[in-house]
Amino acid sequence: QLQLRESGGGLVQTGGSLSLSCAASGRTLSTTAMAWFRQSPGKEREFVGGISRSGQIRYCVESLSERCSVSKDNAKSMVYLQVNNLKPEDTAVYYCAGSTTITPLRNSSFYAYWGQGTQVTISS
Repeated sequence: QLQLRESGGGLVQTGGSLSLSCAASGRTLSTTAMAWFRQSPGKEREFVGGISRSGQIRYCVESLSERCSVSKDNAKSMVYLQVNNLKPEDTAVYYCAGSTTITPLRNSSFYAYWGQGTQVTISS
């Protein structure tokens, strides 16, 4: 059973950078595709970016592709999300998620494992 715990959220100024970490336990990340999702009040949870089991495939959603990066360290069982040039619309609860698929998929239904989320608020 994979357990996930996000950290690094908080209040960030517009134009700043966000670095989130996700600590995993209970399952090796070399057998798990990982992703970050976010959810703003009144909106559906949306895919932000993901990384494959091996780490060779990684991508962010097109609207964030120039500002976002996802990485992981299988040996440390850690997954990371960085978003630069933050905007107020980036305000959301950010979730780390794990899937048994080989590559990260955008549909949240493929993810059986979820962290509790961390609040990120971008001040204008």
